[in-house]
Amino acid sequence: MSSTLLPKPQMRGLLGKRLRVHIVGALIASLGSAILYKYGVAEPRKRAYADFYKNSDAMKDFEAMREAGVFESVQPKNS
Repeated sequence: MSSTLLPKPQMRGLLGKRLRVHIVGALIASLGSAILYKYGVAEPRKRAYADFYKNSDAMKDFEAMREAGVFESVQPKNS
């Protein structure tokens, strides 16, 4: 019976080694998702708001709502 010796299993430091790997993976995943959110959601939203307010006219909107009878305290000009 020739038996080969099995290598001893590593019993110390397993948690530390696994934590290092998982912390690095979590850091990469969180940074990746933050970058994707910034350039996929936040930047287009900021551009859309800037475009909206660049071309908006609050008085024109007010007059349109006034004529439509939206406000109770302000009468339409035609009546």
